[in-house]
Amino acid sequence: MITIDALTKRYGGYTAVDHISFTAEAGRVTGFLGPNGAGKSTSMRVMVGLTEPTSGSATVLGRRFADLPNPGREVGVLLDASAQHAGRTGREILTLAARTIGMPKSRVSEMLDLVSLTEEEAGRRVRNYSLGMRQRLGIAAALIGDPEVLILDEPANGLDPAGIRWMRDLLRRFADDGGTVLLSSHLLHEIEVIADDIIVIGNGEIVAGGTKEELLATAGTLVRAEDSVALAAALTEAGITVHPSGSDALRAESDLAAVGRAAFAAGIPVTELRAADGAGLEEIFLELTAQTQREGVAA
Repeated sequence: MITIDALTKRYGGYTAVDHISFTAEAGRVTGFLGPNGAGKSTSMRVMVGLTEPTSGSATVLGRRFADLPNPGREVGVLLDASAQHAGRTGREILTLAARTIGMPKSRVSEMLDLVSLTEEEAGRRVRNYSLGMRQRLGIAAALIGDPEVLILDEPANGLDPAGIRWMRDLLRRFADDGGTVLLSSHLLHEIEVIADDIIVIGNGEIVAGGTKEELLATAGTLVRAEDSVALAAALTEAGITVHPSGSDALRAESDLAAVGRAAFAAGIPVTELRAADGAGLEEIFLELTAQTQREGVAA
């Protein structure tokens, strides 16, 4: 389990993380989402002892990372696959990791097999690895201590579709076996597929959190009419919040019956009216973080 309690990190006058609190439970995959600069990486660095918080706390398995007796045997971490020593081979990196935390030499071959790095690839220097190979090596290093918790920042970077599917299945098995997974990714579809719980952060603050089902249930109702401007005005007049959805549809934050009644009362024939469960995580994420998107999100 990972517990974040009123965690704050300031750099001078800049607040990177502002009093965030959440829990990543054992046996579940928690997706940690937010735009670039939202505070995800800072939060994860605090969790694994690389950055000191200004206030609040981050504990893993009930302790600060620095207080764990042998962190590599309890927490697997992958924050930056490109940070591996470029002059060493993949096997050397895993061998050093195993020795450092007291794991048997046989564990190295087990992990190479697990992440599908061949003997030839394991003997190459990391500078000659593709990004996808570095990600696989980083995941092997995170798992080498047979930890209870995984903290992974963008582990799918550089993986091809087959590699992403492999990683998804691996993390699902890890959680199903009782492990805790905290996963940051910009691949929202992958988070939607694998995550049990989702935390969304924007401008250093938690803007939404809960189970995946709870978050997706806020999608509301998709409604379409020939005159979408008049429909939007009618729904707004009825006290229903609406958002554009595609070129000519609206997503209304209300149920089907309320939306239908409002359109009928205004004399506006609708051409489509259905639950907006197809909106998915991406649309909800963009709306929740619209004020913090670097590129901006059209209204």
